[in-house]
Amino acid sequence: MRFNHVANRLAREHFDTVVEMLATCLSFVPLRRTERAIWLRQPGSNIDLQFSRSDTTGRDADKLRSQVSFLSDTPEHDLVVLQGWLEARGIAAQVGAYSDREFYLDAPAAFVDFVIEAMTPDLAEYGVEV
Repeated sequence: MRFNHVANRLAREHFDTVVEMLATCLSFVPLRRTERAIWLRQPGSNIDLQFSRSDTTGRDADKLRSQVSFLSDTPEHDLVVLQGWLEARGIAAQVGAYSDREFYLDAPAAFVDFVIEAMTPDLAEYGVEV
């Protein structure tokens, strides 16, 4: 088997707005779309991100441990920009920190089972050849 994609859930009422944010702010390109899901890819990446529409109203209290993660030289700043984008469209969002090099963005009304994480590139230097 070969790794293909990761799937997460978005609240139905904010699905299109979050997809628009990923396309507008992070250059994601839609690959395939059905009535209940979309597959996206960021240029230069070889892993896809799938989002499914969800009617779930309760949120997992431990969802901070489930992330869609990005590398950035300015992780906190980049997430604050996304926070502003969401808030300008009526979706409350907040930026928090795991450490001084790892930050997360949560939009509780939109992100059902994950947060968006941004971390400095040195945290992804594992020293492993693949």
